[in-house]
Amino acid sequence: MHCLGKLAPAIGGVAIATFSVCFSPAAPNEGVAEAADKEEAPGDVIAVQIRRQGFACKPPVSAKRDTEFSTPGDAVWLLQCKTAKYRVRLIPDMAAKVERLE
Repeated sequence: MHCLGKLAPAIGGVAIATFSVCFSPAAPNEGVAEAADKEEAPGDVIAVQIRRQGFACKPPVSAKRDTEFSTPGDAVWLLQCKTAKYRVRLIPDMAAKVERLE
């Protein structure tokens, strides 16, 4: 992990960080950010996320917003892969909730 920051002058022998930014070369959502940077389709981005969580999805065929399960601020997608179909609830800064559908 790499951290960038600035330390305030020591107070009572203790240095206090006034700000810091940390990043990890192997961040859990790194693949999602990379896919989004390349402006890939939502299915590609979601497939990257669920593959990082151990689900099989090669190649993604389609991704469609699940309006029945989605709420404002809570995105739920139906992801169709070649060999499986998933309902994926995307949660910022956390692992997605993935349900395999029959």
